[in-house]
Amino acid sequence: MDTFYKDLGSKIKKIREKTGLSQDALSQKLGISRVAVSQIESGARKISAEEIVMLAETFNIQTDVLLDITKDVKIIFEKSAKKQAKKQEIRISVPQRNLQKFKEVLIYILEKVGSKPNVGETVLYKLLYFMDFNFYEKYEEQLIGATYIKNKYGPTPKEFVKIIEEMEGKDLVRVKDSYFKYPQTKYLPLRKSDLTQLKAHEKEVIDDVLNTLSNMNASEISEYSHNDVPWKTTEDGDIIQYEAVFYRTSPYSVRNYNEESI
Repeated sequence: MDTFYKDLGSKIKKIREKTGLSQDALSQKLGISRVAVSQIESGARKISAEEIVMLAETFNIQTDVLLDITKDVKIIFEKSAKKQAKKQEIRISVPQRNLQKFKEVLIYILEKVGSKPNVGETVLYKLLYFMDFNFYEKYEEQLIGATYIKNKYGPTPKEFVKIIEEMEGKDLVRVKDSYFKYPQTKYLPLRKSDLTQLKAHEKEVIDDVLNTLSNMNASEISEYSHNDVPWKTTEDGDIIQYEAVFYRTSPYSVRNYNEESI
């Protein structure tokens, strides 16, 4: 994570210099000291979620562009970018080695909570999102590594539909149902999950999400996801960046940063 802050700080410095802002000018816009700006640019100071949003507004760029340290800074300053250029898609495809894990995690979820009347496709999307992003925040590595898109109903895993097509009929069954008179798509497992695919700390994160969130209905868990920093700092229709988990606030953060700094 220290490397991420250093790289992000370097990117912020480059953008600031390209826009012709001094550290003093930027500090005034952010409402912090010039020393704090210098510390951010050197990677010595963590940036809050609010500061990320203010930086993006100051530089007139999207927050996901700012947080993606691999994206070329030059694209930010094309004069007609908003009208002419298409948004650059950042692909986070599921590695082949994680494909089977995706399937086993899904079967495990369905075994544990799939029969609950509130757990339809929308709830599944959010459970997978929190498992993936909580794991990444806690361990700085991928659990499934799916690509989540921001839409008005909350994070949606881009690969879900294709993986379901592979699994339907042999691993799970799709059921059209209703929940409080609203149409609902449910999935029920046709086999047991292969727990050898999951390490103990992976299963721990999965179980924690199921224990805390699986009783929410689609509306409740969607609303809950809308207050998570990765979702809040992403433009509609864009890919939610995993690195944004390091700017989470309570009650979403699952990592004790205070203990790490001791």
